[in-house]
Amino acid sequence: HRAVRGINLLTMLRTDGDAHIPCDYRIYDIIGDGKTGNDHFSDMLRCAEARGFSPGCVLSDSRYSGSENLKQIRSPGRNRLTRFKSDRLINPDGKGNIHVSSAAVSENGTRVHLKGYGFIRIFRIVIREDDIEYRATDDPETDELRRLQLAGFSRTIGEYHRGLRQYCGAGRSFVRIAESQRNHIGLSVRAFLRLEIFSLKTGFEAEMRIIRDAVRAYLKNPLYVLQPTA
Repeated sequence: HRAVRGINLLTMLRTDGDAHIPCDYRIYDIIGDGKTGNDHFSDMLRCAEARGFSPGCVLSDSRYSGSENLKQIRSPGRNRLTRFKSDRLINPDGKGNIHVSSAAVSENGTRVHLKGYGFIRIFRIVIREDDIEYRATDDPETDELRRLQLAGFSRTIGEYHRGLRQYCGAGRSFVRIAESQRNHIGLSVRAFLRLEIFSLKTGFEAEMRIIRDAVRAYLKNPLYVLQPTA
């Protein structure tokens, strides 16, 4: 056994920008089950379809942007926004495939042909001079404003995983038995879901309840005496 960094968790998360609802998850253990991250991604998509889920857009990182995954998502009424690595091959002008980093791609979106897939719209986002991202969608109507909205939605997966670790203790099970680790992660996901639903139902009520209880306890038994300033 050895310590590993992270919890090797792949999550399918539903979000409207505010609510973070985990719908499915997989634990990455290629030694144990032989499945890659792309295999888990594909499995979760099939499971979501079987459950009747019909998302307006599927958001994902570049590691899940292979042509087979893109083709699995492609269907009427369903779009995708995903990151691309800079060495992805595209044909911007019908003259042959080149790396996306070598093509003249606009920040407002450029229509190109993706090798092994078909036509897509790709955006070039300059974070810094040495930090450039590429995002692609198969929806030709997606403009920069819509891309920004979807990119904001995609960041909620990071917020979810941070919340899972910080507030639900997902990474604090120091046991060696794999089944115990899986059970702990599963219970952490359930705890997060309970907290998220409670937060959605009550809004700021949870925070205000803490403040009210603290004020009530202080008035009942003051620990500090405030000196008048006037």
